[in-house]
Amino acid sequence: MHTRRIGDVEVSAIGLGGMPMSIEGRPEEARSLATIHAALDAGVTLIDTADAYHLKAGEVGHNETLIAKALASHERGADVLVATKGGHLRPGDGSWTLDGSPRHIKEACEASLRRLGVEAIGLYQFHRPDPKVPYAESVGAVRDLLDEGKIRMAGVSNADPDQIRLAGEILGGRLVSVQNQFSPAFRSSEPELRLCDELGIAFLPWSPLGGISRARELGSAYAPFARIAEAHGVSPQQVCLAWMLAKSPVVVPIPGSSRPETIRDSVAAADLKLTSEEIAELDTV
Repeated sequence: MHTRRIGDVEVSAIGLGGMPMSIEGRPEEARSLATIHAALDAGVTLIDTADAYHLKAGEVGHNETLIAKALASHERGADVLVATKGGHLRPGDGSWTLDGSPRHIKEACEASLRRLGVEAIGLYQFHRPDPKVPYAESVGAVRDLLDEGKIRMAGVSNADPDQIRLAGEILGGRLVSVQNQFSPAFRSSEPELRLCDELGIAFLPWSPLGGISRARELGSAYAPFARIAEAHGVSPQQVCLAWMLAKSPVVVPIPGSSRPETIRDSVAAADLKLTSEEIAELDTV
């Protein structure tokens, strides 16, 4: 497995996004555990989760608990960097709400520590800006957790360039990651990706395969991904992830998966080399 860096930690170039295993359409637990184990067997050493990845109001942290169980039952579980987040909530009615208050973030981190069964969380990220709370206060809570040793590294998610710069200042230059949506179907995070490249901060695209399921449809705007995939004898999903990896050495995609075969396919993208012409074509899709 090729590797990249988040802060001072070396991780697999492709991570695993845990959300699909805990929200709507979640599979039975056995399949989820098999998916996480397949990821580890394939060399994945980064798993992304959040306390908000659950369905019912009474099961906050479902995905964190699932991941902790999977890691504890695998010989390479201790080698994995678990990235979790706080500041987003699901009341249980299908909606998503926000609480970026310092009190909530600190309480959420304590709960995540217990569920993950660790003394310090490897990477903790402020999940999403809360318009009711000054951004500096929310990130300040993450800074406090870092200073207290509750978390080893700090990041932000769903942030714009100004928020990334502010977070870097508040964290005293210790911001190591930005996790934003980025995919063939969602490219508005290009400025954030470029800023992370400039600053040497890891950029973790969430939902990186958006739009790719339609690549083989007649007349699809994403048809070049399918055509290039056919030329290489791989899936359009692999081409998509390889294209992202080629954009910058700070990019570490975290494709969500709930099946062993899909994460194995995603991991193979780390070995796929696209030509400069292919990358240029995909940039214009």
